[in-house]
Amino acid sequence: MIVRSLPSSSLPSRFQYFLLKSQPSQCLRHLHARASASQPPIPQPTPFVPDASTFLKLIGRNLSQHTGKIPSWQSLFSLTSTQLRELGVEPARTRRYLLWWRDRFRKGIFGVGGDLENVKDGGAKLRVVEVPIAKAPISKSRSTSTAIGLQRTKRMIVNAPPEVIKNSPSLKPVDGMKVVGVRTIVGPYVQLVKGTHGSVATIKVQEGMWEVRRGVKVDGGERRKLQVRRKRLLEERRTSRK
Repeated sequence: MIVRSLPSSSLPSRFQYFLLKSQPSQCLRHLHARASASQPPIPQPTPFVPDASTFLKLIGRNLSQHTGKIPSWQSLFSLTSTQLRELGVEPARTRRYLLWWRDRFRKGIFGVGGDLENVKDGGAKLRVVEVPIAKAPISKSRSTSTAIGLQRTKRMIVNAPPEVIKNSPSLKPVDGMKVVGVRTIVGPYVQLVKGTHGSVATIKVQEGMWEVRRGVKVDGGERRKLQVRRKRLLEERRTSRK
């Protein structure tokens, strides 16, 4: 006599309950291992963001007050939203904002200064340098006087000491900064060094440097805008009749 096993969908709910309850614990361990393996990796700290307290200070929204609740770099990138709530990170929009910035940092998306490599005591120096531009092929139609000239250069802002600038053939420009005029560094949170005519500047970690500010509700927001404006109009008409 051949006994065929019935599919679980055709069994009554009571039998499904006992069938699932009778599964060995090894399957549960396997599922737990798969869940832990699917967790995103923890990124490495950067010279500008070396620890969790600096990260919370940079993203703003008063999250630096929770530094004692998130003491380590590993806990910063491993705590779930439920665990953050149990630790007292409130309200929910603050937790969502923290998780959003955490995911951006994991993907390599930084704010101003996040790509700096030469950082000391939370600060870095920026310098304007001139680098040569690769020569473009000269067409035969161009005259000899136009073709013969000086080496073309361009100005860029770098985060490197002078000895490295002289010996390095390729330099990486700093994101978010630009050169205005002849050699003046312009960018957010930049402090020019006196006596350098704007060609050398410093940037330091400050509260809320990477903060994405919340929008301000106008007339009660999108859902209540028409109602609020209508009440205001009626009140203005009532006042004008008096």
